[in-house]
Amino acid sequence: MRILFLSTRHNGLSQRAQVELEELGHHLDIAEVADGTQMEAAAQRFRPDLILAPMLKSAIPASVWQRYTCLIVHPGIPGDRGPSALDWAVLEGASAWGVTVLEARDELDGGPVLAHREFPLREASKSAIYRRETTDAAMVAIREALERYQRGQRPPFDEPSPHRGRERPPCRQSDRQIDWDGPVEQVLRHIRSADSAPGLLASLGGVKARLYGVHAEAKLRGKPGRLLAQRDGAVCVACADGAIWISHLRRRQGLSADDPRYDIKLPAAQVLADRLMGVPELPLAADARPSGSTWQPIRYRERGHNGYLHFDFLNGAMGTEALERLLAAYRHARARPTRTLVLCGGEDFWSNGIDLNAIEASRDPAEASWGNILAMNALVREIVLTHDKRTVALMRGNAGAGGVILALAADLVYAREGIVLNPHYKGMGGLYGSEYWTYLLPRRVGETAARLLTESLQPLGTARARRIGLVDGVMAGSELPGAMEAILAPGNELRHWREELARKAARREEDERRKPLERYAEEELVEMRRNFFGADQAYHLARRAFVRKLEIVPEGVAAERA
Repeated sequence: MRILFLSTRHNGLSQRAQVELEELGHHLDIAEVADGTQMEAAAQRFRPDLILAPMLKSAIPASVWQRYTCLIVHPGIPGDRGPSALDWAVLEGASAWGVTVLEARDELDGGPVLAHREFPLREASKSAIYRRETTDAAMVAIREALERYQRGQRPPFDEPSPHRGRERPPCRQSDRQIDWDGPVEQVLRHIRSADSAPGLLASLGGVKARLYGVHAEAKLRGKPGRLLAQRDGAVCVACADGAIWISHLRRRQGLSADDPRYDIKLPAAQVLADRLMGVPELPLAADARPSGSTWQPIRYRERGHNGYLHFDFLNGAMGTEALERLLAAYRHARARPTRTLVLCGGEDFWSNGIDLNAIEASRDPAEASWGNILAMNALVREIVLTHDKRTVALMRGNAGAGGVILALAADLVYAREGIVLNPHYKGMGGLYGSEYWTYLLPRRVGETAARLLTESLQPLGTARARRIGLVDGVMAGSELPGAMEAILAPGNELRHWREELARKAARREEDERRKPLERYAEEELVEMRRNFFGADQAYHLARRAFVRKLEIVPEGVAAERA
């Protein structure tokens, strides 16, 4: 079918739907639209068989849905209506939630239902649930709705649901405001219901800021509202019966509009730098095993012959300091007596490369960009030159730009089924990219495919990634990490492990003779220096527009990192 996507933003769910429906043979046109006029123009231009709205904040006008069948993907259970479906579910602690695919009508979210799927609602942020459970359920419901449409089946269908929603108003700041005298469980729910947008507005350290990236703390205690500690950019604040860590803040109060930190989502300690006098730094080594929950974004664990290095950064953004900590942890893990080192990344994002927010908030964005890309290159180089271990990238979440290339530095790459990869840079103002991509990407997929992936600026699904050799295997989320243990076990046998290391060394030696590794970086960095310091300001303008939300920028290096 010819299917037109109408989306406010071509986000992770929309991209997932694109790659999976294209795998099924459908012909798609993607239109990012802000109002009914733009929707009418897109429909007139493409003249589709069907319109699908995977992520749409504005109502489809009658002039469109009366002419075309328009399917809306609503992140709520049947009967739920309103723009804050998932917000309310998280805020009120629902035990289960779901996704409904329905036809557009005058009544918002009130049209005939074609399909729905439900899932248990775990304790996590709204954005994490949206990216994983909601997106997985949406794909099942979308496929079922399309199959019914193609068969000519019309609603209603006899599909009883154990849960029934209702019309709800928008979820406002007043609905989820917190009191630090409240219990941790309540504070967590309220903050998570607004993460990653719009962010819960609360007073912290004497200033109002929007809160993101919240984690429970099991040990620290203090007077409610007091800042107790800081670690790796996060701050710990006391509640009535415990404490929580907050990794990021967005602040206006107390900052002038020309302060580079003004209204940008940044590490909390950076945002509150003027309020942290006397707040102790409590570092935690990657291999430390705290007895209770806490904030530990980089952690290292061992099971048998395998070492597992986890790194979980908000929205997959890897700033210079975070990369320096990760490189130190990698070197520690490499020194351990294991045979295989597995890089696990985060569950929501593997990596999206350099941290555009941190760069925008710096006094000299060009220098900050340069330092960030050099830190990325240092980590990639360390992985590529690891000769005494087998390295594996386990991609459990979406990845973009240099984050995809980071995974390719490993000997083996495995991905969770359904994640979306964007292995290109140019959507961010023509950014050339580094991380040794001119070596690692063609080595995996060949020169022709590498050029197509980097020039087309299109998302890539796991099925195609497996076919072209970008990844070595794809596993269902329910199989991780047990399946990884089973896959690695045979190769950890001493004879097989030594043989594999010998093959790895021979290949690296051959590649080095053909073209030294450092020459790839040198050539890439010539282009990157031009992007960062040259007369053409396209990268800086695109980055600023993306971070400041000044305009819609093309989907590229980190379209979900806002």
